[in-house]
Amino acid sequence: MYSTDKDKYYRGWFWGYEETRGLKVVCLSVQGSASVVAPLLLNLSSRSVMLDRAEHLLHDHYGGKDYWNTRRSMVFAKHLRVMGDMFRAKYLNSSDEKDRTWYSEDWRNMKVKLGTAIGGPYLGVHLRRKDFIWGHRSDVPSIQGAVKKIHNLLKLHKLEKVFVATDAIMQEVEQLKALLPEMVRFEPTWEEMDLYKDGGIAIIDQWICAHARYFIGTSVSTFSFRIHEEREILGFDPKTTYNRFCGDDEKTCEQPTHWKIEY
Repeated sequence: MYSTDKDKYYRGWFWGYEETRGLKVVCLSVQGSASVVAPLLLNLSSRSVMLDRAEHLLHDHYGGKDYWNTRRSMVFAKHLRVMGDMFRAKYLNSSDEKDRTWYSEDWRNMKVKLGTAIGGPYLGVHLRRKDFIWGHRSDVPSIQGAVKKIHNLLKLHKLEKVFVATDAIMQEVEQLKALLPEMVRFEPTWEEMDLYKDGGIAIIDQWICAHARYFIGTSVSTFSFRIHEEREILGFDPKTTYNRFCGDDEKTCEQPTHWKIEY
């Protein structure tokens, strides 16, 4: 949360940028399309505005051509992609040439037929934990349940390695390591953490997951959604992308909707 310092500036968690401060904090409850927020932002005199929690706002034309043009133009920073590519090559025997994940620095040239990309010889996993454990209790698996599903997928797709992106606490990570010796993770050094911050590390995780032979994510997680979109842009078969873990006792495990890319 946010609180004022001795100079009456608002301090809080600005994504790791400690020098950032706010002049004013306003609480706003919104449901629906992003256009609902536009009039409020247009009537502000502030030069910069940070929307701390806006993941549930929908694009007014979600899934349409304008949406996809906007999404395709939002490319990850090159130095973060390079870091992810180096990790893929070193630990996952993965490269764009072998994986058929053709990439252009000009997003307008990225028009790949779905099914063209095959991905690296590893399973990509996004396992959301922390607040999701109680906020989405019914459709988030236990560690044991997730590991069982991962082993089944490794066997099904004849893969020997799994890359896991997770916000699990250290105790759960150690549990994963014990139950899942095939697991590979991007674990930044202190220097890399200071340089890239949480946001940069998340992008590297997403980039590596986006290049996997097969991906499985977490229900209603925006992190998983972004990986879906990236794999759609890269040209993966939707069957290898739009998958999620089921809760241990979930009876109807509806899988993510395929939002087909439009050019």
